[in-house]
Amino acid sequence: MSLTVSERMSRVMPSATSAVLGLAARLREEGKDVISLGAGEPDFDTPEHVKEAAIKAIRDGQTKYTAIDGTSSLKTAIQHKFERDNGLSYRHDEILVSCGAKHTLFNLCMGVLSAGDEAIIPTPYWVSYPDMVRVADGVPITIPTGIESGFKITPEQLEAAITGRTRMLFLNSPSNPSGSSYTRQELEALGEVLVRHPQIVIAADDIYEHIHWGDDAFCSLATAVPELKEQTVTINGVSKCYAMTGWRIGYAGGPAHVIGAMKTIQSQVTSNPCSISQAAAAAALNGDQACVAEMNRAYRERSDYIVEALNSIPGFECRRGEGAFYAFPRVTGAIEAKGFRDDYELVDLFLKEAIVVLVPGSPFGAPGYVRISFACSIRELEEAVRRMAAIMR
Repeated sequence: MSLTVSERMSRVMPSATSAVLGLAARLREEGKDVISLGAGEPDFDTPEHVKEAAIKAIRDGQTKYTAIDGTSSLKTAIQHKFERDNGLSYRHDEILVSCGAKHTLFNLCMGVLSAGDEAIIPTPYWVSYPDMVRVADGVPITIPTGIESGFKITPEQLEAAITGRTRMLFLNSPSNPSGSSYTRQELEALGEVLVRHPQIVIAADDIYEHIHWGDDAFCSLATAVPELKEQTVTINGVSKCYAMTGWRIGYAGGPAHVIGAMKTIQSQVTSNPCSISQAAAAAALNGDQACVAEMNRAYRERSDYIVEALNSIPGFECRRGEGAFYAFPRVTGAIEAKGFRDDYELVDLFLKEAIVVLVPGSPFGAPGYVRISFACSIRELEEAVRRMAAIMR
């Protein structure tokens, strides 16, 4: 008799992006000249002053357990970051440090959602949102968007999706996978709806805050709509803007009772995040921010190139995003031209014949699209476009 797993596992899918990374690694091991445009990971190295802070922490013996919800020094750095960048003020008991922003979001779902609670998720969404909701016994409710709407929901769509069971809203700006970013005015319009529903906890996922180049300055939801501060958990981290993905530090600011629930969940799962990584994260937040601006300039140049290049490929239609490091072209024309059923088959074609790794749009809730990461060199992007264009032409 084989051992069984929980019924919950029938509702949860493995991460599509993790599967793509594993596939790219296997292809390289086989000696293939693979170009992977699937990774949501900066190609830059962690800044030197951040590394030095970690080395010093090791030498100073900061290798013990810390407080479950983060060190006092890192929480103070996070306080200053929120005040400096967002005009938001949080006490230490309103801040939680976790093992990455994904961990933070998972803690929030587990701490807030009860069985049958609904969580509104605009599409396209980061692949983990719906499954986190399902693990917490909640029900994901999606709101569709597309390239014509700039991948943004309207106040009317939001109002129509809210029911008596609605407990959460995910709002990711700039977006993974679309790169779209809500303006202050758009957030204010959504806020007019949300203030009428005080039972809704808003997960404002700002992880790509500093990878942003839109005409309108980045604005966080609680900044745009101060009345929503007590409903909003603002989530961020050091992974993307400081090229610190492997250090695994995310954080959140929000109402003390919600942060307290998230802390309780964390206390039973991981306890504290890595002590050395916390010292490094404090150095990143407190230190010279020139490294962030330098990386952002490179991402913007790549965005300008890849959007124009993709629009030159038959069957591709790409919108220029305002941030993050992804292009999200609609490829229904390419799918039809090849006689395929869906975006999975098109991605498989590029993998087999061009040795280019993409991520299909379907796992992001957007069939007929593909996600292309430009967290790589211009040379790699040029070669990937050349290979894909050759197949489509």
